[in-house]
Amino acid sequence: MSEVWIAIFLVVIVVINILGVRFFGEIEFWLSCLKVLTCLGLIILLLVIALGGGPTHDRLGFRFWQDPGAFKEYAEKARGLHVGGATGRFVSFLSVLVTAVFAYMGSELVGITFAECARPRQAIPKAIKLTFYRILLFYICSVLLLGMCVASNDKLLLGASGSSASASPFVIAIKNAKIDGLDHVINACILLFVLSAANSDLYICSRTIYGLAVAGYAPKIFAKTNSKGVPYYGIALGAAFCLLGFMTTSSSAADIFNYFVNVVSLTGLITWSCILFLHIRFMKALKVQGFDRKRDLNYRSPLQPYGSYISLAICIFIILIKNFTVFLGHDFPYKTFITGYIILPVFLIMLFSYKFIKKTKLIPAHQVDLDTYRDVVDAEEEEFALKDQEEKALREAQGNPKDLKWFYEKVFGWIF
Repeated sequence: MSEVWIAIFLVVIVVINILGVRFFGEIEFWLSCLKVLTCLGLIILLLVIALGGGPTHDRLGFRFWQDPGAFKEYAEKARGLHVGGATGRFVSFLSVLVTAVFAYMGSELVGITFAECARPRQAIPKAIKLTFYRILLFYICSVLLLGMCVASNDKLLLGASGSSASASPFVIAIKNAKIDGLDHVINACILLFVLSAANSDLYICSRTIYGLAVAGYAPKIFAKTNSKGVPYYGIALGAAFCLLGFMTTSSSAADIFNYFVNVVSLTGLITWSCILFLHIRFMKALKVQGFDRKRDLNYRSPLQPYGSYISLAICIFIILIKNFTVFLGHDFPYKTFITGYIILPVFLIMLFSYKFIKKTKLIPAHQVDLDTYRDVVDAEEEEFALKDQEEKALREAQGNPKDLKWFYEKVFGWIF
């Protein structure tokens, strides 16, 4: 039966992407609203449960931070591996970095959408700042409260029991609090969130391969679009990889998920490393060519350039140690090792093969192009600024300087 649901999801996300960016944006807007409202509701619910406001009236507080503890010793039951003491807790901390990377992946993809947005100089700073605030609220706050409401040794958690690998910690917290019926609602919401994530990823995949094709770094066939500007060959390529989801019909869903986490998290770390390297080069080019960050940039990343150097070092460190646990114990889980590191040699081979074949070299900082299309963006920004002034004057003339658009941007825009 699972293969039927996989097929339905695949058809839905392909159709949404084929219908164009306007329809895609409308769907994602409403799904995003649902996600935000659900997350806010869950954060409030978890806080209530932690404070003893649930049906059981059990005030949890930070009980689970004491027993079984905030940091657990490392153990793999399937391999009979256990690392005890402080060393075991440190190994556990390092091992979960892979899962943490997987959870945070995608935040950098907001940059891809800027190619199709109006007023990038206004949209980019706002989007990047809001991404940070959303991560702080929806990620950090949620994880903190989950740690208060769900014990790390709960039998329903992923890895604690082979028969319940799909259980969400949010659902577990609700079940443990004896709140009837709500767990099914949250499961349904999570299903929609998965659909939204797959939908967005297919969009990003098609636009990325399209951009590469236009720039001459991918086959030209992927640069073709339909009348709505949809790169349908790029969508077809992304949909082909979606077929890997059918692997769960013949193997354990938890095992397949872990393999994908291994592969995708390494890909994300490599992507982040490349972005950070390019940002370091960008900062150097700005300095060499006499640009002033405060004067010439609408958005300035904080703690630069040291922030990029530190982040790059952290990414490289995690890449090297992300699956080091395969070397612990008496056996060698080769599947975990392969899925954990296979992308790294593939990336290096592709990188150096391209540079060897194309005879490309690192562009000197003083030759980096920082001016192309700047005049186009300047003209667009002036046009939009004039339009904003006209709309503001019209609202004031009508005696309504703060309309629904203003209210949304000031009150709800930072969330949605």
